[in-house]
This record gives sequence, structure tokens and C-alpha cells, in this order.
Amino acid sequence: MNISDVAKKTGLTSKAIRFYEEKGLVTAPIRRDNGYRSYSTRHIEELTLLRQARQVGFNLDECRELVALFNDPARHSADVKARTLQKVIDIEKHISELNEMRRWLLALAEQCPGDEGADCPIINNLARCCHKP
Repeated sequence: MNISDVAKKTGLTSKAIRFYEEKGLVTAPIRRDNGYRSYSTRHIEELTLLRQARQVGFNLDECRELVALFNDPARHSADVKARTLQKVIDIEKHISELNEMRRWLLALAEQCPGDEGADCPIINNLARCCHKP
């Protein structure tokens, strides 16, 4: 199977597939005599896992670990579950940080008259070192 077929089946671009190969995130495809890559069903499974893992927030290193677990017949589901639950904790922390940023920005926006004047409490506050409203 060639790269364009794999792209269609996985929902990834050819560029993304080559990137994942370059980073060693997927098993290297064999090369035909003409130098073209030849992919198997296993490559499609690895690439689909990568695409979906990225969609739910796993970074490249975490994806590398997940693909390694995918390819390890002696893996323990407890390891996969632990990584998944850690990702949930990371996401919850990020949501909390985003909510704090949102509250801060709303507080700044409340202070700003939003008129034609040059005085802007938003700029003034953002320019001040280390002080939140």
C-alpha cells in the first residue's frame, strides 16, 4: 500500500505520516526497489492510534509510548490505563489554568472603558510585572 492510500485510510496527510516516520513514532515501512514506501495493515493501525491519541491530547513522547505498548504483546492494560488517567489529570489541570486565565482576562476587560481614549487598564495591567488584578 502506498502513502496516499494510507493517508486516505488513516485521515492523516502524507506529510504527517512522513513526520511520524521521521520521529520514529511508527514502524519504518519497507522500501520497494523503486524507493517508494510500502505500508501494511499494521502501519495503518499504528498511524490511526497516533492520530486518535493526538486528538485526545497525548503529546509525541506519550504517543511513542502508546505505540510501543500497542506493539508489545506482553503489555499490561494497567500501564495503558495509568497513562490515560495521568493524561486526564493533566487535562484537568490545563482546564483549571485556562479558567484562571479567562477570569483574569474578564477582570481586565471590566476595568477597561473601551472608548476612544488612549488609557487602557488592560495594557497597563499586562505591562506591570507580576501583578494580577
